[in-house]
Amino acid sequence: MYIIQSYSLAVLLCVVTMLCWGSWANTQKLASKEWGFPLFYWDYTLGVIILTLIFGFTLGSSGESGQAFIPNLAQASMNAIMLALLGGVIFNIANLLLVAAIDIAGMAIAFPIGIGIALVQGVLVNYMAAPDGNAVLLFAGVGLVTVAIIVDAIAYKRISQGAATTKGILISVAAGILMGFFYRFVAASMSSEFAVIESGKLTAYTAVFVFALGIFISNFLFNTFFMYKPISGSKVTYKDYFKQGTPKLHLIGILGGIIWCIGMLLNMIAAGEAGFAISYGLGQGATMVAAIWGVFIWKEFKNAPKGTNGLIALMFLLFAAGIGLIIMAKV
Repeated sequence: MYIIQSYSLAVLLCVVTMLCWGSWANTQKLASKEWGFPLFYWDYTLGVIILTLIFGFTLGSSGESGQAFIPNLAQASMNAIMLALLGGVIFNIANLLLVAAIDIAGMAIAFPIGIGIALVQGVLVNYMAAPDGNAVLLFAGVGLVTVAIIVDAIAYKRISQGAATTKGILISVAAGILMGFFYRFVAASMSSEFAVIESGKLTAYTAVFVFALGIFISNFLFNTFFMYKPISGSKVTYKDYFKQGTPKLHLIGILGGIIWCIGMLLNMIAAGEAGFAISYGLGQGATMVAAIWGVFIWKEFKNAPKGTNGLIALMFLLFAAGIGLIIMAKV
C-alpha cells in the first residue's frame, strides 16, 4: 500500500482535505433547485463508496509497505471492523443533523456552532488518545481557528434573513458533538504503524472503506427518516429518487461524495506522519474554505452592510494564523 514518509507532504494532503471538505457542498447547491437533499444524499453516499474502492484497489494495493486492500480486510478483527462501521454511523447522523440545523437556524448559526464544536472536541479527543506534537501550539492554533469561525458566524449573521430557533441551536450542538467523535472511532480501527500493520487492524484504505459502508447502511434508517419526515421542504420517497433523478443529478451527487471522500482518505493517509489530532484539526479548517466559496464565487456578501468586509478580512487572517500554528505543532 502507498504510505507517505514526509511531514511536509502530510500537511499538503491535509490542505487538500480542507479544500475537499469545504467544497463538496457546492455540488448539493448545484442540485438543490431540482433535487431534495435526502435524494441527493443517496448519490453522495454512493460516491463515497465508489472512491474508497478505487483507492483500495490502486494505492491501497500497491507498493511493498503495509498490507494490500483485500488481504487486510480478510485478516481484520471484528473489533476493528465494528469501530470503523460505528465511525460511519456517527458521521452520517451528525452530517444529516447539521443539514437539518442549517434548514432551521440558517448557515450563520448552525454551521459555525456545529463545526466549531467538532473542531475543538475532535482535536482534544484525538490528542488524548494519541498524543503527537506540541500541545501548546496545537491548541493555540485550534483556538485561533475557532475564533475565526465565530467571526465567520458574525459576518454571515449580517446577511442572514432568518432568526435562529432554540430547536435549531440544540440540533447544531448535537451535530457538533457527534461530528467530533466519528474520526476517533475510525482512527482506533487502524494500525498505529502504517509500514507494518498490526494483526487484526485496518489500513487507512480499508478503514475508510468500512467507514463508508457504515454511512451507507445507516442511511436506510437516518436518511429514510429525513425523506418521509423532512425538517423543511416537501416529503420525498424512494419512488421520487428513480422517477425525478436525471443522469446529471445523479452524477452531481456522486461527484459530491467523491470530493468529500478524497479529503477523508488523504487525511487518514497523512495521519501516519502528522498524527490524528493535527490531521483532523487541519481538515476541519474546511469551514474557511466554504467561506471562500461563499465570498468569492457565490457572492453571498455582495449586498452586505458596511463593515462586513473588515470581518471577512479578520476571519481569514485568524484562520491563516491558526493553521500556521497547527502545522508548526509537529515541526
